[in-house]
Amino acid sequence: MNNEELNQELPENYEELKKAAGRSADWRARLAAVEELGAYKHKQVIDILNRLMTTDPVYTVQEAAYQKLAAFGEDVKVPSKNKAELFRGIPKIVLRIKKSLPRDHSYEEFKEKLKKMRIDVYDAYEGEKGEDFDKWLEKQWQSATK
Repeated sequence: MNNEELNQELPENYEELKKAAGRSADWRARLAAVEELGAYKHKQVIDILNRLMTTDPVYTVQEAAYQKLAAFGEDVKVPSKNKAELFRGIPKIVLRIKKSLPRDHSYEEFKEKLKKMRIDVYDAYEGEKGEDFDKWLEKQWQSATK
């Protein structure tokens, strides 16, 4: 995609895309917003893409934003894939949720409660871990001690 193919105006649904780009509990919406915004080389779009590239907890979203910015000709660096934790205190979060459930609860019950109580955490790790999400989450659940 070269600069002549990019639209210099904001999309008609810019406000909607801006909101989608800020949805902390929906990495798929943020990714879709990046894809659509990436067709509009405009300062406001570039600002949103820069924010997502540098601060989004899900690497897939960061990478997509980076690719759109690079296609615009922006001077950007590939985001680092090596992050310690997406959220601080995951063991405490997991333990708190585990404690809120009956002693003999199942992993599935834990998973649903996490999704209800901390959709931001659930969504970010689901996006980041991909197919390994359930394996990772079950390990977190098993290692949390009451």
